[in-house]
Amino acid sequence: MCAHVLVADDDARHAEVVRRYLVADGHEVTVVHDGRTALEQARRVQPDLLVLDVMMPGLDGLHVCRTLRAESDVLVLMLTARTSEDDLLLGLELGADDYLAKPYSPREMMARVRTLLRRSKRDGPTSDLRTVGRVTLDPATQRVTVDGEPIVCTRGEFAILAAMTEQPDRVFSRSQLLHHTRGIDRSSTERTIDVHVMNLRRKIEPDPQRPVQLLAVYGVGYRLSPGPA
Repeated sequence: MCAHVLVADDDARHAEVVRRYLVADGHEVTVVHDGRTALEQARRVQPDLLVLDVMMPGLDGLHVCRTLRAESDVLVLMLTARTSEDDLLLGLELGADDYLAKPYSPREMMARVRTLLRRSKRDGPTSDLRTVGRVTLDPATQRVTVDGEPIVCTRGEFAILAAMTEQPDRVFSRSQLLHHTRGIDRSSTERTIDVHVMNLRRKIEPDPQRPVQLLAVYGVGYRLSPGPA
């Protein structure tokens, strides 16, 4: 599966290693070394995947990710030397699709890249649209709308919504939702699910602080309700 990958890393030697592995796997690769150029190139070439280092001069990777996620659904694989769970969750909260901590093996990076691209490019199912309250999900095109207006979801967020729209009002435990995101966020924990839900509430709820559709079930997990009549 050939894709256009944008690599943004201020370490030229590391970026070159990443580039060589991606090219060997059949991908077209553009390399940049600072956040501002990464943002400009992402807007210009519209890559299939952005391999994004967090620590860069000018704009850091977190800023780039936050900005792009408001504009597009480009896949984002973040690379960082920060290893705490809070750092990982922050990256996912800002919209990264996966997160890889340095040091890592190039083979592990390529496995992550293949998984993200495979999930993005695979043929969708032929089932009908799923509408739950204000939310409509199209499994075939992997698009989500709220009151007819499209919203941008990360792969993890979409996986959660896909599971919940298939069975409205079913209560899903965090571990069950975690199962649906496996292979998307490989470093996921149950706290990651809470971050995805928080992000989804910002996108689908009129007031994220007082949700009426994506509801918490104390001590169990979450359910997606049609909301008030």
